[in-house]
Amino acid sequence: MKFIFNLIGLSLLPASLLAQEEPVGAVAGESAKNLSLWDLLQLGGWAMFPLAVLSIIAVMLLLIFLVSMRRGAVLSRSYMNTADVLLKKGDLPGLLSISSRHSEMVARVMQRTLDFAIKNPRASVESLREIAETEAASRAAAIQHRVVYLADVGVLAPMVGLFGTVVGITKSFGVMGSEASQAPRAILLASGVSDALVATGSGLIIGIIAMGFYALFRNKAQRLISDLDIATTHLMSLLALGHAPPGTRDRRERTASFDDEEY
Repeated sequence: MKFIFNLIGLSLLPASLLAQEEPVGAVAGESAKNLSLWDLLQLGGWAMFPLAVLSIIAVMLLLIFLVSMRRGAVLSRSYMNTADVLLKKGDLPGLLSISSRHSEMVARVMQRTLDFAIKNPRASVESLREIAETEAASRAAAIQHRVVYLADVGVLAPMVGLFGTVVGITKSFGVMGSEASQAPRAILLASGVSDALVATGSGLIIGIIAMGFYALFRNKAQRLISDLDIATTHLMSLLALGHAPPGTRDRRERTASFDDEEY
């Protein structure tokens, strides 16, 4: 957590020093220069705690997405080649067994579809295709929903930082209005505003980073969803050959051939 605070403070340090006006005096300037990044971030007040939690959540999501949002999690060449061969042979129980041992999303779609097809031999191609499309849509929605969490962090972090700044400035003006305060009002105002802006700057940095990675993973999610749709359509076309009339099977086999280069 200290490393994250230091990273944020590195960007906030020049702004914080500039917030100290020259008339405040050399003593205040030297005091600000002696602050470490950790001390500077601690001046942000209570808002730094929820911002730290949001930054940890963002880092955890990034690590999870780097592992889970890859093409191998959606489909693999070995599974697609095996499914291609078994479907052309009409070995649905064999493909169901293979699909249950694979973790790819397209394998989960085919497992659900084949399980229904084996239990209901008279099911039409349209009903099987509907089951496959529904399962694929469910998997695609899961991919999209996970990515949205990064956007939530990107929206919440600046708002939390701004709220912390409002509270800090309010306290600063409250101290200025107190008769017990002996320090010059200019010093109190500059110090209070400088400390409060640390929270806003931290929230903006966390939000910008989160939204940047959200845009990156959103585009990647769209590509994965497109790959899932293409693979599902291909396998369902091969599955439909088993329900086609004998006279049209040869013609449809030529249109449903599997392209190794695509996968």
